[in-house]
Amino acid sequence: MPKLSLRPSTGERHDFLALGALVTRLDPGVVPIEAAGSYELHVSGGEYNVAANLSNCFGMKAAVASALVDYPIGRKIASVVRANGVESYYARFAHDGVRGPNMAQVWSDRGQGVRAPVVFYNRANEAAALLKPGSFDWDAIFAQGIRWFHSGGIFAALSETTSELIIEAMQAAKKAGAVVSFDLNYRAKLWNSIPGGGTKRAQEVLGRIVENVDVLVGNEEDLQLGLGLHGPAVEAKSKLDPSAFLSTIEAVSKGFPRIAAVATTLREVHSTNRHSWSAVLWLDGKSYMAPQCELDVYDRVGGGDGFAAGLIYGLLSGRSPDESLKLGWAHGALLTTYPGDTSLATLEQVEAFARGGSARIQR
Repeated sequence: MPKLSLRPSTGERHDFLALGALVTRLDPGVVPIEAAGSYELHVSGGEYNVAANLSNCFGMKAAVASALVDYPIGRKIASVVRANGVESYYARFAHDGVRGPNMAQVWSDRGQGVRAPVVFYNRANEAAALLKPGSFDWDAIFAQGIRWFHSGGIFAALSETTSELIIEAMQAAKKAGAVVSFDLNYRAKLWNSIPGGGTKRAQEVLGRIVENVDVLVGNEEDLQLGLGLHGPAVEAKSKLDPSAFLSTIEAVSKGFPRIAAVATTLREVHSTNRHSWSAVLWLDGKSYMAPQCELDVYDRVGGGDGFAAGLIYGLLSGRSPDESLKLGWAHGALLTTYPGDTSLATLEQVEAFARGGSARIQR
């Protein structure tokens, strides 16, 4: 069984590098999308969110590799990336003034109470889908020193070339001695939209990617639908019961023997604004369980990326597996109390909540 090997910091340029698409999320709040007269714009992207969280909340040196279109929306996105302290490596594209290529849009209202949130994509002619092997000089990027490389299943599903780029980057990361992580983030809509897509195609592509991974993020549904893995039949008492997730770990170990860690959030949705929340980590053959808490959710988008950021920070900073898991759990919980997709929390707040802090007023 492989052990997760993290080299100590020796002055690398980046603690963390993410590869993925940058998007704008248009958010009308609790008003349904079709009825709204105004929308708040958030800069987002599953992989970028982790980098922004690590920079903003945890003070780590984070970077993102992505596509950027040289037009006003692209410039807006680039300014937000800079403001969040995330260094960028862009493959740049010119806009033709009419059809693109474009920076993708995600439309997402928050729902309220018994009314669920609604999410849909406008990823037509997306610049990030045009990225392919050779789009970045990985040898030059990794020569500057990077401790952790991360990508995800949303980016892998954008086109036939983005998954190949992920594999190219992961192989360069391993050559440079970086830890490699991947968030399965299985999205059926995206996989069904590409030529020859669907679940079978997703499992084939994601399987090839995960062969290069050290740390995998994904729940039992991601593992089953994204990788085609099935563990022993386990009757889960609730969404917070980790048995269904842990039952698939043996299948993960057999199918992907280089994986040293698998982690996921556990969430029971009682209403749009009321969730029960926990998390679980399997690392170096041992399982760890986070506490359970009740969330009064303001905006649920990005909670999983918040969890991943806290977990990665804990592991990179030498915390124990249990401490690292609790930091991820605490940060993901706090992130759901803010608008937008990335963290407004401080490290002190995350650590206090991870130790069992409360929402009592701070004077």
